[in-house]
Amino acid sequence: MTRLGYQIPSFTYPGVGAADLFDVVARQAREADTSGFDTVLVMDHFYQLPQIGRPEEFMLECYSLLSALARETKNVLLSSLVTGNTYRNPAVLTKTVTTLDVVSGGRAMLGIGAGWYEREHAAFGIEFGTFTDRFEKLEEALQIVGPMLRGEKATLAGKWYNAVDAMNEPAPVSKIPIMIGGAGEKKTLRMVAQYADESNLICDDAEVAHKLDVLAQHCVAVGRDRSEIIVSKQKNCCIAPTHDEARADMLAFLGRRGLDVASMSEEDLAPWLSQITWGDPDEVGEHFASLLAANPGLDGFTINMIPNGFIEGRVQLLGETLSPIINA
Repeated sequence: MTRLGYQIPSFTYPGVGAADLFDVVARQAREADTSGFDTVLVMDHFYQLPQIGRPEEFMLECYSLLSALARETKNVLLSSLVTGNTYRNPAVLTKTVTTLDVVSGGRAMLGIGAGWYEREHAAFGIEFGTFTDRFEKLEEALQIVGPMLRGEKATLAGKWYNAVDAMNEPAPVSKIPIMIGGAGEKKTLRMVAQYADESNLICDDAEVAHKLDVLAQHCVAVGRDRSEIIVSKQKNCCIAPTHDEARADMLAFLGRRGLDVASMSEEDLAPWLSQITWGDPDEVGEHFASLLAANPGLDGFTINMIPNGFIEGRVQLLGETLSPIINA
């Protein structure tokens, strides 16, 4: 279960072409595997997201990549954060995740969400539909995926999906947890309460307590014990051995995003620097410890390191910094 997950959402690194790309990704996964992270996660997208970079930046298909990372790691769970439900037939998705579980020796997790990036759908010829359509599809998919992952035959005559005694052999090596990503209060968190083992919240830090209350209310409504569900929060981080090194990594990252950081005042830089948790191990550790302390019921984090995770040793430093805090 995910209490300290390392997410890899970006595959565009300075001076790294396609031929060397997997080596850099695999090194990050190996550092996470040996430094205290319990899960390694990658995005399920075909284009880079607008809040991270340009659409034409590198993006690897998540399940091919996760299967390769299964041979590079020994301890961590492996998952998407999260699978776009609209991209795959749910029974086929079940086979894909189960195969990942088999090749990893029982270390697969299914992260799943309704899908939202319309540009990808249009470019790849995948039906996007309305907001309501996508959440109806997600709920139907969970009614197929859940039984199949439990070793049951799945049958559903739905509005969007159909399955007739769909089998999943071989069965998973271990119980594959289902994580639903997002923080929508009416649909997403209700489906977490009804179908999921884990919830990954994407929201501001100040909203976490409220989201946890909403999830608890949904659990009561469906007769679920809230304590059965692990809740993590997605965060972006930049850590380095010293404060000055972390700041240098941040400024280099902002420069790659097109900002003329050399000519910007501290006042101009402040809003950009505040978007990411950054600093030396003491600073970063204090931030995450205080967020946990302020939100009883929050179990941990999924953390990406877009600014500097590709630098050797940075992922290991973050794992070694945060694992004692998470496991205290």
